[in-house]
Amino acid sequence: MSYEPGSPECRSLIDAKDNILNAMKSLSGIKKANPLRNQLLEIYNELEEMHDLRRAEENSNN
Repeated sequence: MSYEPGSPECRSLIDAKDNILNAMKSLSGIKKANPLRNQLLEIYNELEEMHDLRRAEENSNN
């Protein structure tokens, strides 16, 4: 990932999002895994919102 995190919290959020994406890729070949993939996508979107808020907070402090 090319984004350089501004804080340890951002790094953790980026890592968590990457792990979710990897899990979704792993499940892509399993026929009955769509409900799990959908749940993971919801979690990913929540992490993205948290990351957006954190970035905005860090940018306002600079």
